[in-house]
Amino acid sequence: MKALPKAVTEEIEQLRREIDTHNYLYYVMDSPRITDAEYDRLFRRLQELEAQYPGAVTADSPTQRVGAAPLPEFAEVRHEVPMLSLSNAFSGEEIVAFDRRIRERLQTDEPIKYSAEPKLDGLAVSLLYEDGRLIRAATRGDGTTGEDVTQNIRTIQSVPLRLQTTDFPKTLEVRGEVFMTRRGFEEMNRKAREKGEKEFANPRNAAAGSLRQLDPRITAQRPLEIFFYGVGKVEGGALPETQGAMLQQLRSWGLRFNPESSLANGAEGCISYYEYIGRRRDSLPYEIDGVVYKVNSLKLQRELGFVSRAPRWAVAHKYPAQEQQTLLLDVEFQVGRTGALTPVARLQPVSVGGVTVSNATLHNMDEIERKDIRIGDMVIVRRAGDVIPEVASVIVDRRPDGAKKIRLPKKCPVCGSDILREEEEAVARCIGGLYCAAQRKQAIRHYASRRALDIEGLGDKLVEQVVDAGLVKHVDDVYRLTREQWAGLERMGEKSADNLLQALEKSKSTTLSRFIYALGIREVGEATAANLARHFGRLDKLIGADEAGLQEVPDIGPVVAQHVAAFFRQDHNRDVIQQLRRAGVHWPEQDPVAAAPKPLDGRTYVLTGTLTAMTRDEAKEKLETLGAKVAGSVSKNTTGVVAGESPGSKLEKAEKLGVPVLDEAQFLRLLQNPG
Repeated sequence: MKALPKAVTEEIEQLRREIDTHNYLYYVMDSPRITDAEYDRLFRRLQELEAQYPGAVTADSPTQRVGAAPLPEFAEVRHEVPMLSLSNAFSGEEIVAFDRRIRERLQTDEPIKYSAEPKLDGLAVSLLYEDGRLIRAATRGDGTTGEDVTQNIRTIQSVPLRLQTTDFPKTLEVRGEVFMTRRGFEEMNRKAREKGEKEFANPRNAAAGSLRQLDPRITAQRPLEIFFYGVGKVEGGALPETQGAMLQQLRSWGLRFNPESSLANGAEGCISYYEYIGRRRDSLPYEIDGVVYKVNSLKLQRELGFVSRAPRWAVAHKYPAQEQQTLLLDVEFQVGRTGALTPVARLQPVSVGGVTVSNATLHNMDEIERKDIRIGDMVIVRRAGDVIPEVASVIVDRRPDGAKKIRLPKKCPVCGSDILREEEEAVARCIGGLYCAAQRKQAIRHYASRRALDIEGLGDKLVEQVVDAGLVKHVDDVYRLTREQWAGLERMGEKSADNLLQALEKSKSTTLSRFIYALGIREVGEATAANLARHFGRLDKLIGADEAGLQEVPDIGPVVAQHVAAFFRQDHNRDVIQQLRRAGVHWPEQDPVAAAPKPLDGRTYVLTGTLTAMTRDEAKEKLETLGAKVAGSVSKNTTGVVAGESPGSKLEKAEKLGVPVLDEAQFLRLLQNPG
């Protein structure tokens, strides 16, 4: 082992102080002073020195958060100061009674000042610092004895391994709540889905399960956070005399607390805080199940003492439950404006979050199959604010013998057209786009849009009116409405009606490629429509083409060919096209045109992540216009993967197969200079 030169020792200590300071500024103060790149540079330098001089590595070094070797089991930890539970209140009347008992015991008529904070739905823990260094962490357990989770707690970035400043007590035990943000929970479950692993039911279970991993390296990969809310044992130092000031003191040492914490005056102030947080509950980045009130004066807390296993000076004011169990009676399929089928659960009515719920979304068939949901099951229903209630999970142990599997309908429940579900796609769709009543408004909007038939004046509000009034059932009906009917609509007069009629008449003279695009066939953008028009020349030839013939068109693969063929197979769609032609919509018919070579002919690209300069659909169209194919999955034949922000598993597969990856800047350069 190399001896440690003084200069190296000093540099290591300086790097650790700097990194600890920047962690404090980032996680506790929410005011970073350096860029992520500069932080990474400091961190890498410390890693290099510790790798070169292993004897310099200490337990509280910022590099030691990756997790140690797996534990055979958790050791027990006895709390020197018990971690008590809180009494619960569920109404304003109970809070008034709580406040009255406090004042009676203290023999005062003066309003009591309370410290108030959201009650996170996480896992309570105790952290012990000696001389400012973290030496032990434990779960609450039964309040007297918990489990030693020190190695796991050390992996949480917002936990300081050593305290800031030097004015901390020699021994300081702090209490906090480990939790997972909504965003972190969703991202973790997304990755689990991609790997085919089990998903967590909710952030609370995810946080608890992550913290209780015997392998800390797994915990280190989980997006855990922590807020501190109190203290236990304190020796060799003093704390301020109020709960609010104590939280500020903890913050100065690097122990962050919930920024939503506040002070409330009397029962009325507590109830106002409860209502304020309740209004913001669904926009908070984490889940809560109530708020907590504590008498602000620590002196009065000591005077009030405890009853049984709960403090007299604190109470949890709970919100109505947002999860309940009920019976799944049936499943119906609703058709959206784009033709997507959404399975909807019909439930035995149950109160969830203070609202009676009798319907809940099941999202799609993939979700139904993944969760193994069946008609007749006892299910857990989750609701958050204005979000549509969902069936979160099944209580499999209570499944009756006659529970029925949920089947995707073969025909659209609205119009009777075929249902198409691609092999790798979660969503099933009705393909009667021109005819289906559920898709009527969307079909007309698309048909009238600028890049389709460009009917100036026929905007969203006007489409809403004519459809809702029953004047237009299919898109061809817009050509049959009279001047009086248009003029009689809200915010329409004779002049506006005349202008719209002129626009409708003008739209009748179009091109085959625009007309094909206007039909709204799935996956057929402007570039694909132009290729179809060039290849077939005449609409009747296109309508009669099978999937094999469609795949002879440049840039059209099996998926697009399937969509096009399925669309034209529907009698309803062909009838509407015939009615449009009878209404006078026409275009020059011509013989097929040999496709001119394009700069990206023969190349295949895959898109993943979010682009800032354009949408994925726009990027796809631009690539197709230049002759490239855009595929949905990566293979060894893929020319390149375009990776935007937050790319998915396609990026990992590309790297594994050695497929070139283009960032957004490289992609934009490719579009500008495709040769």
